[in-house]
Amino acid sequence: MPAHVAESDSTPDPTRTTGITDPLAHERAHLAASRAALRGMREDVQALDIRDVTANWVNAAVLQSQIDDRIKALADLSHTPLFFGRLDYLHAVGGELAEGADGERFYIGRRHVHDAAGDPMVIDWRAPVSQPYYQASRTNPQDVGLRRRFGYTGGELTAYEDEHLTDPAEAEHTSRLLQAEIERPRVGPMRDIVATIQPEQDEIVRSGLGGTVCVQGGPGTGKTAVGLHRVAYLLYAHRERLARTGTLVIGPNRSFLHYIEQVLPALGELEVKQATVDDLVRTGVEVRGEDEAATAVVKGDARMAEVLRRAVRSHVTAPVEPVVVVRGSRRWRVPAYEIQEMVDELLARDMRYGAAHEALPQRIAHAVLVRMEEAGEAPDDRVQNAVARNPAVKAAVKAIWPAVDPAKVVLRLLSDAEFLAAHAGGVLSEEEQKRLLWAKPARSVKSAKWSAADAVLIDEAGDLVARTHSLGHVVLDEAQDLSPMQYRAVGRRCSTGSATVLGDLAQGTTPWSTESWGEALFHLGKADAVVEELTAGFRVPREVIAYASRLLPAISPGLAAVESVRESPGSLAVREVPGGAAELDAAVVAACEESLHNEGSIGLIAADARIPALGAALAAAGHAYLAPGDETTAESRLTLVPASLAKGLEYDYVVLDEPGAVVDGEPDERTGLRRLYVALTRAVSGLTVLHAAPLPEVLVQA
Repeated sequence: MPAHVAESDSTPDPTRTTGITDPLAHERAHLAASRAALRGMREDVQALDIRDVTANWVNAAVLQSQIDDRIKALADLSHTPLFFGRLDYLHAVGGELAEGADGERFYIGRRHVHDAAGDPMVIDWRAPVSQPYYQASRTNPQDVGLRRRFGYTGGELTAYEDEHLTDPAEAEHTSRLLQAEIERPRVGPMRDIVATIQPEQDEIVRSGLGGTVCVQGGPGTGKTAVGLHRVAYLLYAHRERLARTGTLVIGPNRSFLHYIEQVLPALGELEVKQATVDDLVRTGVEVRGEDEAATAVVKGDARMAEVLRRAVRSHVTAPVEPVVVVRGSRRWRVPAYEIQEMVDELLARDMRYGAAHEALPQRIAHAVLVRMEEAGEAPDDRVQNAVARNPAVKAAVKAIWPAVDPAKVVLRLLSDAEFLAAHAGGVLSEEEQKRLLWAKPARSVKSAKWSAADAVLIDEAGDLVARTHSLGHVVLDEAQDLSPMQYRAVGRRCSTGSATVLGDLAQGTTPWSTESWGEALFHLGKADAVVEELTAGFRVPREVIAYASRLLPAISPGLAAVESVRESPGSLAVREVPGGAAELDAAVVAACEESLHNEGSIGLIAADARIPALGAALAAAGHAYLAPGDETTAESRLTLVPASLAKGLEYDYVVLDEPGAVVDGEPDERTGLRRLYVALTRAVSGLTVLHAAPLPEVLVQA
């Protein structure tokens, strides 16, 4: 059925609240009433006087912060519709499924809105009663008689479209409003997709909190959006639990996090933290160095965990003397062999090093208390604690099980060949050990030029000493690029929680990128995770994804190509530019100018080495441009994107400069072709490829 607009539609629609017979006018009236209700909800919160409920200034500060967050969550964004759909059920639905509402008709939106009496006017998209909006079909209508989609222009409701799921006379059709929303030009950061979630995406979004889900998804399949909407759903379904344990979104770089940072706030979720892996492992050392690729691969290998475990445990030494505790006129002696038994027992339990360091003096003190009781005394816990703090006990523990600084352990491994060999023997080859050793050993933790991979090693050593705090849920995006040791670092942050792992094996561009999700999930500590694959592309045009997929046999043999559902003839242009660098620069600027005639965002993607020259060419032509992550500003619709930062970003139109240079900018051809695959698949509406040098052979052969 075609979309309806105000000027042409006069089909009567039963209305039980307004008496308006024009359906579009009725829906606009409900929108206006819903906005008024949301405004009332916000005003109610603003009117709260914390002086009436607390006299404690600490509690008052906490409560005021919560009120401020609630006010932000209730903001009415003029260009963000309060509801995008409506469900008319064949039978009444109970209030437990619909946020307290009873009835057959429900408006589905980004957040819950109720009127002054507390009756819901808009139902949160995450509520159980909303699920058929995404899942109902003609073969399985789920008791839905009518599904109505709404179209908006600049925040104004301008159209609607109906599906009568139980009417056999109505022909199957593709929703034009749904297609228009998917293809709507974008300027600025990533948007939510609550109005366009597809059934296979919805199943992942609503999967339970208890299990970890891994989503393999090619370009344009919406895997990032699915991950963000899943955490929003989990916060809705398990708010109290996740409020205690916390949630975190991990992205590949700060530019990516800036790009996605508005999605969850638009859904009313303000408490989800965002970080990169480098942010997670800030261990008090300054990262100032950079490893060669071969060295970084060894440091990122999971075998380093065993090397570190051995190195940390090597600080435990056998007792050589008894411990003699003097209390008053009595001396209590614990022989060395008995202390050794305590040490052996702690080692056998495989406790954290620091926990065992704290437990050993209590073990020794308990042995003293046993002797005191045998002598007729009646010591209590206070006596045991006093004995544990006795200088003789403290001196013995310092000698047997000394405190360990994780950074100093890693420093010694990377500086001392003998120490490294003693703990890497049988784990790392001699060649691998040589790669780890610094050419010029650092004198101290502070003076060392630590690399990002070193920080991960320190984080691992730190967890061997003291347990890392675990969150309730972690979303890990672009996961294919992590090393095994980075997976372990992330896994520690959700060891007692769950995770959503997102990525595409074909887009792995690090020397240590994973080749299989089974291996990655093992290192993450989530080997039992469910792996889901998204193969339907909704963002990248069919012509563009087909061109990029020519690279798949070379970069990820056996991986299924994305099947785009979007027909967009003329969305791809590949042009050879005769001449040299000056001619190519001019052609690139002209292609950007041509793209700027279209509505939406423009991304100029180029090899990192080409960025300065292209930036100068754009400036000389009078074109302002942004850097990745700055899309929240309104200074320009054009972003100049180094190929190394393009992953995860999307633009309506992309101009790709010199594919061969993108490939040549990487240490090997396969990684270079994967980087090119990423760059080729950032376009939502159109891609222009410009080259002066020959195209990579795999593109030409295909």
